[in-house]
Amino acid sequence: MSDETRDADDDGPFTRHGANGATPSDGVPLVDAAFPSFDAASVPPRPPLPAASERMPSGGVGPLDTADHNAIREQWRAARDELGSHVSHARDQLDQANERIKERTGRDLVLAILIGLAFGAALLGSLLFLKVLFVPFALAAALLGVYELSRALRSSGRRVDVVPQLIAAAFLVLSAYFAEPWLCWVMLFVSVAFVIVWRLIAQMVEKDGRTYGDVLADAVTSGFVQVYVPFLAGIALILLKQEGGQWWVLSFIAIAVAADTGAYAAGLAFGRHPMAPKISPKKTWEGFGGAVVASLAAGVLLAIFLLELPWWCGVIFGASILLSATLGDLGESMLKRDLGIKDMSSWLPGHGGLLDRLDSILPSTIPALCLYFLFSPWVVL
Repeated sequence: MSDETRDADDDGPFTRHGANGATPSDGVPLVDAAFPSFDAASVPPRPPLPAASERMPSGGVGPLDTADHNAIREQWRAARDELGSHVSHARDQLDQANERIKERTGRDLVLAILIGLAFGAALLGSLLFLKVLFVPFALAAALLGVYELSRALRSSGRRVDVVPQLIAAAFLVLSAYFAEPWLCWVMLFVSVAFVIVWRLIAQMVEKDGRTYGDVLADAVTSGFVQVYVPFLAGIALILLKQEGGQWWVLSFIAIAVAADTGAYAAGLAFGRHPMAPKISPKKTWEGFGGAVVASLAAGVLLAIFLLELPWWCGVIFGASILLSATLGDLGESMLKRDLGIKDMSSWLPGHGGLLDRLDSILPSTIPALCLYFLFSPWVVL
């Protein structure tokens, strides 16, 4: 072919760019039927690229931009702060209510509930799974009660020998479960005689010039400790070893606790009229009414669903435990007032001492054992 179409001074060949962009000298673009003219306005604009901070490590794009992340973070922070404020407000209200109750009753309600639940769980575990597990539970409670009572009596000027009291209490409690019932009465006589003789011999050795009346009071007090705590705990173990006795032990303890709780709640809410102001000023007739309702309801429910007895047996059971629990509570209050103390000890926060919780349970062992033999037709006396 001829190269006449090229300029004379352009000796190099046409490049691709130059060929595509070639136009005739009059500025009209070249048009080919196979390649129509290109319209730049028909091409959509290119979307903007994401910022470098929003790119994922693999080169992709993150699902949310920074503004969305910040908005979600602020929402979570606001929800968390609102929940924290609600919890703090509820805690403040509970603390204020607890302080008002503590000022009125002298008890820390929260600690009292937690400790009560812990003891209740241990009690249920020992009675529901294997009733012999209740024996060490009762032995520990009796020994601790003897120690508390002995210390309280010694603080008031009475001479009570703690170690002999603990030894006699251990033998008395264990004999109630592992020996014949009549041997428990023999062990009671032996225990009382043991602590009294020990006290008299110790007094003769000391020769401190105490009067006859004081020595006699010390001896009687020593015998009283054995009767009040380990003997009554042994009665509970005599009931426990009977056929189905674990359910009776659980029932009378539950009724005593229900009476105590009903009296506390009703007295706190409606208490206006003192029941025995010279013995226990904080006990009211309104509280006693709450104890009556709670104990009778608990007695009927336990008799029907646990002991398989008629409902009227539950009424008698509940009324008997209510009477013994109330007398035991008032009796210990009178004892503490005579000793000039508020609680037997401070080992149980919110409760005082262990005897402050057992004061209504220990006397209730006697009517519980009697009603077991009365309402159990298969028992041969």
